[in-house]
Amino acid sequence: MFSYHYDGKRFFNHRGEHRHGLADVLKWKFSSKPTPWLGENTSKSVNAPLRLGNTIEVSFIGHSSFLIQTPYGNFLTDPVYSDRVGPTSWLGPKRYAKPGVTWESLPHITAVLLSHDHYDHCDSRTLRSIASRWNPVVATPLKMKGLLKKFSLVTELDWWQTTQINEQVSITLVPAQHWGRRFPWDTNTRLWGGFYLTVAKRVIYFAGDSGYHETLFKIIKQKLGSPDLALLPIGAYEPRWFMKEAHMNPSEAVQVHHDLGSKKSIGMHWGTFRLTDEGRYDPCRELDRIMQEKMLPPDAFITLEPGLGISLSGV
Repeated sequence: MFSYHYDGKRFFNHRGEHRHGLADVLKWKFSSKPTPWLGENTSKSVNAPLRLGNTIEVSFIGHSSFLIQTPYGNFLTDPVYSDRVGPTSWLGPKRYAKPGVTWESLPHITAVLLSHDHYDHCDSRTLRSIASRWNPVVATPLKMKGLLKKFSLVTELDWWQTTQINEQVSITLVPAQHWGRRFPWDTNTRLWGGFYLTVAKRVIYFAGDSGYHETLFKIIKQKLGSPDLALLPIGAYEPRWFMKEAHMNPSEAVQVHHDLGSKKSIGMHWGTFRLTDEGRYDPCRELDRIMQEKMLPPDAFITLEPGLGISLSGV
C-alpha cells in the first residue's frame, strides 16, 4: 500500500501538519468561555421519506449523518445513532438532538460513506448494528479496515480513487484538510477524506470533516466537476486559533460552496454534539448573516433541523 501523502507510518495534509499539543489543549480549556446551549431538547425523529420516481431524497439525521435515497441504492454518511460519541457508551460528548430519521424506518442500505476515524464520525456501536442488519459496502479511506471487522465488504480508497457500486453509482474519495485519531498513540495512522457520490446524472459531495484550504476545493472542482449538492461542515469552529486547521467556520464554508461551484449546499456538523465553544445555533445564524452580507440567494446554502430533507429530481 502506498500513498503520496503517507510516509510509511502516518498520513499528512497538502499543506503539512500543524497539530496542537497538550499545552494548547490546556490553554483552550482554561481560557474557554463557551456559549451555553440553552433550552430543552425538543427534537423529534421521523420515518425515512418515501422516494418517488427518479428523485433523490437527502435527509439530515444529525451532525454529519445523512440518509441518501436514490433509484439505484440507499446510502448513509458517517452514521451515528449512539447517545454518546467516544470509546465507551458512557464517555464522550452526549447527543443533544435525537437522530432525525428513526433507525427502524431506515431502508436497505447499499453503502456507507465513512470519512475518518474520529468518534463523532466513526461510531462503532452504530456500525456494528449496520453490519448486522444489512452488511453493506463501506467506502472508506486507507487503513480504516481494522475498525470495520464486522463488515465483509470494505473498500479502502486513497485520495482520488473510485469504486463502482453498481452500473449507475460510483464513489470517489477526495482530500480533506483534517487528521485522524482513536487513541493517543495512533494519530494520523488512518487516512481521512470526503466523497463524491455519483448517481446516474447527479453528483453529491460529502465533505466529511475539513478545515479550509485555499486551493484544495478548487482542485476538487477541476478534477471532478461541480456537485449538484454539497454537504459541508459549518460547526465546531471556536476558538478559532485552535480549530482553524481542522474545522471550517460558516464564512469559510460559503467560500468552499463558491470554490466548488456547488449548485446547492447544506450545512452539517452543528447542533448535535457539543464539541467546541460556539452556541448550538451560532453556525446557522452566522451562515445566514454571511449569505446576506454577500447577497447570495438564501436557498443556495441552507441548514436543516434533523429529520428534514430535500429532493433532487432528474436522476
